[in-house]
Amino acid sequence: MLNPNLDEIQLSKDEYERYSRHLILPEVGLDGQKRLKAASVLCIGSGGLGSPLLLYLAAAGIGNLGLVDFDVVDSSNLQRQVIHGTSWVGKPKIQSAKERILEINPHCQVDLYETLLNSENALEIMAPYDIIVDGTDNFPTRYLVNDACVLLNKPNVYGSIFRFEGQATVFNYEGGPNYRDLFPEPPPPGMVPSCAEGGVLGILPGIIGVIQATETVKIILGQGDTLSGRLLLYNSLNMTFRELKLGLNPERPVIEKLIDYQQFCGIPQAKEEEAKRQMDIKEMNVQELKELLDSGADDFVLIDVRNPHEYDIAKISGSVLVPLPDIEQGSGVAKVKELVNGHRLIAHCKKGGRSAKALGILKEAGIEGINVKGGITAWSQEIDSSVPQY
Repeated sequence: MLNPNLDEIQLSKDEYERYSRHLILPEVGLDGQKRLKAASVLCIGSGGLGSPLLLYLAAAGIGNLGLVDFDVVDSSNLQRQVIHGTSWVGKPKIQSAKERILEINPHCQVDLYETLLNSENALEIMAPYDIIVDGTDNFPTRYLVNDACVLLNKPNVYGSIFRFEGQATVFNYEGGPNYRDLFPEPPPPGMVPSCAEGGVLGILPGIIGVIQATETVKIILGQGDTLSGRLLLYNSLNMTFRELKLGLNPERPVIEKLIDYQQFCGIPQAKEEEAKRQMDIKEMNVQELKELLDSGADDFVLIDVRNPHEYDIAKISGSVLVPLPDIEQGSGVAKVKELVNGHRLIAHCKKGGRSAKALGILKEAGIEGINVKGGITAWSQEIDSSVPQY
């Protein structure tokens, strides 16, 4: 599929003008531009990574772009997902992405799959495309994309980002390693925070996404050395690039079929365990918390277990900051004991998850508490809109 009959592919007058800077490159030329036009690339996700790579693949003249996404544009996306605009908030990402792609290059065919990629539909969706580009942000989908690429024998152009760091490589290309050679087993659920929990520098996915787009174009052109067998590590704070060699793992399991990747990554088990923990923790909603605060009662202490920089963004008046990491390490437990001193304990975080975890740790230390359901986000939405949401 990456070796089309170039005699059958023609460029229009507009395309000659549009791609003129490619055509004068000996490594691209007319034949290379025809290869780009004949190529089909499927991008999984149109978020932080998908945005820049889709923009540049469209501009480069990829003839057929497929896009899988089922999410809608949120205002918090706009800090890094540059393919979307303010007017598209609340609307489907794939529709937003398609409109922007066609604005950049009307010669590009855009196929949309507004669905959650899963073991039932992955092979059918991915089969028609030459190259798969992984722009996802969760482990179940990464393993799914990898295994489907192995079964279909398709290159998997991979990238990931977190906070100020990113990585990129090419999996399953010309006998090279795949994702399971790098990560044979997924990490325990919750060990690696999502961007929503840990944050991400908005510019970072631009760097990694453009690297993914570059690798995709190189594969199509058959030019240069790809990142197959090499993991590129980027640190934006230090502005450094490092490489790690990747080899085949002789103990890697043979991929014969797609499996339940949620189960493989321990997601249902983790949710069940979390539900059990929360069943043992009392809850109150933000309306009940407001009534308690307004009553003037002084028989309770309200702790905020978010990180200090989050506390600087928004806080509930009267709350005391005791970050979850401090509670996990033990010093926060001692501080909470001093604060409680016979008072009732109430805890909150951004949405309720971290405070529930903190209360579980404190319970083991003999301190019972009540969790604020929905956290400060619910407080901003339902009680005090002047409190910023982030």
